[in-house]
Amino acid sequence: MKKIVFYLLILFISGISSNLLMAQDLEDLLNQEMGEEITYTSATFKATRILNGHSIERMQEGQLDFRIHHRFGRLNSGAYELWGLDQANIHLSLEYGLKDWIMVGVGRGTYEKTYDGFIKVSPLRQSSGARNMPVSVSLMSGMYLNSLKWDDETRDYIFAHRLEFVNQVLVARKFSNSLSIQLMPTHLHRNLVVSALDPNDLFAMGVGGRIKLSNRVSFNAEYYHVFNQQNQFVSTPLYSPLAIGFDVETGGHVFQFVFTNSLSMTEHGIIGNTTGNWLDGDIHFGFNISRVFAVKK
Repeated sequence: MKKIVFYLLILFISGISSNLLMAQDLEDLLNQEMGEEITYTSATFKATRILNGHSIERMQEGQLDFRIHHRFGRLNSGAYELWGLDQANIHLSLEYGLKDWIMVGVGRGTYEKTYDGFIKVSPLRQSSGARNMPVSVSLMSGMYLNSLKWDDETRDYIFAHRLEFVNQVLVARKFSNSLSIQLMPTHLHRNLVVSALDPNDLFAMGVGGRIKLSNRVSFNAEYYHVFNQQNQFVSTPLYSPLAIGFDVETGGHVFQFVFTNSLSMTEHGIIGNTTGNWLDGDIHFGFNISRVFAVKK
């Protein structure tokens, strides 16, 4: 009788052990499926700008980016203007990461003596693993103030006439270590336009990309197709902006060499007032310099 009880006890314990082992195997499988780490995609672009316009990238928390954007005159201006080098247009800005997902910036440019400010948030990041997100998404909203003196002081201007606003949805995907593509649907609102027949609201679809050529150099390009420009109502025809150039990374600096038909370096002028035509040689050479400082560890 004691032997029977003993054998039954052995079988019971063996059954429990077998069940525990099976449960452990199932738990391991579940952990592999559910406990897999999220791998976020990094360096979709090397800077917060593709060339002229914003990329999905933003400053990390506590990092301050001091940016210098510079554009010369048109290459087709000839030897007398040293092919545009005698002319200069500059934009300076400070941009700060409040959190890893939100940044703000302020700037001042010589184009229309513009003061500008923007906020950019990144609600989605491309990732794999436990969370599979195929794209990164950032939202950018900017305000621009034209501080030029009014051409006609006799007109009844108000302060609001100086303001323009831009909203963008930036959607990007890094397809490989060498290729990144971004789409940029854009809305521009202008409080004051040239004539009553000109639209206060412009819509554009932008596309930009980056091809990595080496560890420190990449080829970049961006284009905005502006849908409802009204060239028949203005003295100077407007064109859709195109920019091509290169990123060169040198430690804490990122240099961007740019060729573009847009003189402005902020979205309101790029979308709403690009007067140069690539086919006529109305191309501005320029550069962007980015220097990052760690304000907070």
